[in-house]
Amino acid sequence: MSTLLKFYRPLFSIPYSTRTVQLGTHRFHSLFKPKRRIRCVSTSSHSQPSIGVGGKWESPEFSELWLQNTISRKKEVFRPKTEGKVGMYVCGVTAYDLSHIGHARVYVTFDVLYRYLRHLGYQVTYVRNFTDVDDKIIARAKELGEDPISLSRRYCEEFNRDMVYLHCLPPSAEPRVSDHMPQILDMIKQIIENGYAYIVDGDVYFSVEKFPDYGRLSGRKLEDNRAGERVAVDSRKKHPADFALWKTAKEGEPFWDSPWGPGRPGWHIECSAMSAAYLGYSFDIHGGGMDLVFPHHENEIAQSCAVCNHSNISYWIHNGFVTVDSEKMSKSLGNFFTIRQVIDLYHPLALRLFLLGTHYQSPINYSDVQLESASDRIFYIYQVP
Repeated sequence: MSTLLKFYRPLFSIPYSTRTVQLGTHRFHSLFKPKRRIRCVSTSSHSQPSIGVGGKWESPEFSELWLQNTISRKKEVFRPKTEGKVGMYVCGVTAYDLSHIGHARVYVTFDVLYRYLRHLGYQVTYVRNFTDVDDKIIARAKELGEDPISLSRRYCEEFNRDMVYLHCLPPSAEPRVSDHMPQILDMIKQIIENGYAYIVDGDVYFSVEKFPDYGRLSGRKLEDNRAGERVAVDSRKKHPADFALWKTAKEGEPFWDSPWGPGRPGWHIECSAMSAAYLGYSFDIHGGGMDLVFPHHENEIAQSCAVCNHSNISYWIHNGFVTVDSEKMSKSLGNFFTIRQVIDLYHPLALRLFLLGTHYQSPINYSDVQLESASDRIFYIYQVP
């Protein structure tokens, strides 16, 4: 059946061209001008233009939407902070290689949520970032002899092509770390001023002991966080779980000037700064894969609350892993298949259906049998007159 799907691919026309995505990105960037200084308020009014269905919002008659909230560990009825509007931030890829189907599951999952919220009549501001400043990008660029930022931008474009193949709508904004250094620097300064961070030889670390609610999202106790387990070992840190907000420049690496010397931001501060720049400190939905619960999203909460004590995200939503032989699919384990590899064998809609065939929070095991089954179903759907 996969052969038939390859043959019939022209019948399944994809309405979104790469050019459309590029134009959309530029249009949204011109509409969404992130603020340099973000006001700390208790609720989010989404002052930037909300992209979604047009016209005046009227309360639609529909069944209640329930979401499994990671932070409360409960299924909750969705209630937006601002009537008729939704702010949603989903952590994007670290762009240093072609994306694998574990990434595809994240963005197909949140594409469905985005589409459904729009279907219900909400004006949705959907922000999905690109990480284009990171250790992995720098290492890959050195390996290939390329400029890290250029390499990352190339893979950002490849990612957008993959999203087109998978019929994922473009988000309202796609901020990149390298374009938001002023916001990142301002946030770090504020965290230091508020007493939650300290400086060591040009590096800036967040002090987790200063934030009593650390571990609320993941359920981890502070004493359980040992150095070397997803947190870098550094004897200069006051606590093993302290994490970097700013890293001093190393020879041959990209850097930006800062009050603490040349360097680049840590991974976690990037999303806190960009989500605040586009949605404020309080918004409706923050999402990503289950692997981001700790430390990434845990650290995001700590950083944002350290800047604004009214910071609040209503719903933390996380999807389950794609597994191979019961192990999480990941580049670090070398057990991954890129989106391109899979859609060379199966139609993109077969992959999308496969990823949606299991509850979004449950793990889904990759297998040729499952994809063949999804291919059969897609084929017969398109035969229905």
